Amino acid sequence: MPPIRRAFFVVAASAAAIGTAHAANPVMFRDAGCGCCLKWLEQVKASFGRKVTVVNSADMAAVKDKQGVPPTLRSCHTVLVGGYVIEGHVPAKEIARLLREKPKGVKGLAVGGMPIGSPGMEHGDHREAYKVMTFGPGGQRVYASYAASGGAHAH
Repeated sequence: MPPIRRAFFVVAASAAAIGTAHAANPVMFRDAGCGCCLKWLEQVKASFGRKVTVVNSADMAAVKDKQGVPPTLRSCHTVLVGGYVIEGHVPAKEIARLLREKPKGVKGLAVGGMPIGSPGMEHGDHREAYKVMTFGPGGQRVYASYAASGGAHAH
């Protein structure tokens, strides 16, 4: 990422951000060794409408546990925005829809794993089929589905 773009991010190391993220600017928790997280953020940051704080965490499992992300829906990064948890490579339009609709019983959205072709995981024109799932007190349900394309296949 160019240095000018890097200035967009405020990198913090404090776990205290976990408790305050819902009331402030969006906060992204990620493993410092993962490159796709920042690629995803570059594509979706306009959905958040404000600066995103990036926190490199050595214990992402603890972040996900604290935020109630179901084990089957976990991915590489977790974002707290507008009172919701965004887990993994969720497309920008689904985040915008969640923030606009504010569905009851939903704590967040997740794209489990790291599907090829999802935002930040591009590989040419190939895309694996994947689902954006809601999770929370209302259980889990499909929020959006993305079909395979470009010769990719679902696993």
